[in-house]
Amino acid sequence: MKKTVLLLSLVVALMILPFFISHGGEYGGSDDQAEGQILAIDPHYKPWFAPLYEPASGEIESLLFTLQGSLGTAVIFYILGYYRGRRGDHAGD
Repeated sequence: MKKTVLLLSLVVALMILPFFISHGGEYGGSDDQAEGQILAIDPHYKPWFAPLYEPASGEIESLLFTLQGSLGTAVIFYILGYYRGRRGDHAGD
């Protein structure tokens, strides 16, 4: 019982602690960092192509990225479940 309470307390602390940590800056992804490094190496660099769609804000960009990952995960697990069902392996049997 004591071990369970300790582990549960640690999980709650790990969930709450990030809200109190201040990083002092705006979040930027690896794309922004890569662009900065490329421009530092070669200020005259011109990209090979332009984006087809530029989201209006970072929040919309994050939403679209999350949706893309969720749809990809759904497809992968659907295929895995489909083939497992065809094989006849059922966990409850």
